[in-house]
Amino acid sequence: MPNIKLVVKDLEMVFDSKRTLDRINFDVHDGEFLSILGPSGCGKTTILRILIGLLKPTGGCVLKDGNDITNLHASKRGMGIVFQNYALFENMTVLQNVEYALKIRKENKSKEAKQAVRERALAAIDNLGLTEHNNKLPSALSGGQQQRVAIARTLVMNPDIILFDEPMSALDVATRLSLRKELKRIQAEFGTTMIYITHDQEEAFAMSDRIMVMQEAKIEQLDTPENIISNPANEYVREFVLDNLKTKIDSLAKYVRV
Repeated sequence: MPNIKLVVKDLEMVFDSKRTLDRINFDVHDGEFLSILGPSGCGKTTILRILIGLLKPTGGCVLKDGNDITNLHASKRGMGIVFQNYALFENMTVLQNVEYALKIRKENKSKEAKQAVRERALAAIDNLGLTEHNNKLPSALSGGQQQRVAIARTLVMNPDIILFDEPMSALDVATRLSLRKELKRIQAEFGTTMIYITHDQEEAFAMSDRIMVMQEAKIEQLDTPENIISNPANEYVREFVLDNLKTKIDSLAKYVRV
């Protein structure tokens, strides 16, 4: 049995009298790539923001490594997040962006600590193939390169869980395919648990160990890509997932395990 990294119990969220999460329950395995798949407004991004600590749920709890982190500050959760819009500092170089979060920590103010931070940042940048862009501003980079900088900035913090909020939706097809392989390589190399928010069926099936299909604040099915294809839980999953994949089945076979 796989080790359980994260447990979500009876998670509820209400905004302006509207229930955006309705007693959500699921777990995430250690080292797993889990995609949360659903249309806009189904609650998937709300889950992500609760997990990272940007929102406090109306009810329920989140356990990480067996510890309740529901009310823990985001900086204490051991998680990183990569946003759709990259969220880079436009007035900082690639290197400055990647080392910033480590550099401002109180324990990293000595000369020796600053050098160690610089070395960690350079290693993360090299890992993403960005060394030649160290001294460039984000505006001089392509969208795919900016997203790699955002990933390097997260990796340098050594999180044991990385959350992705539709990070490829603004990228062209070729860049998205390249980044898919990059994320799976990073997952394998670092053993990092990854939770990936998307509305794109093919993207979810291309990368995930398991997929959580959502509709209107609820989970409709949580299973492996193969099991969802062979045994959809209900008509919604059949229509939202399988009908949207019919024209992509040939390419899907190549990407289910990148």
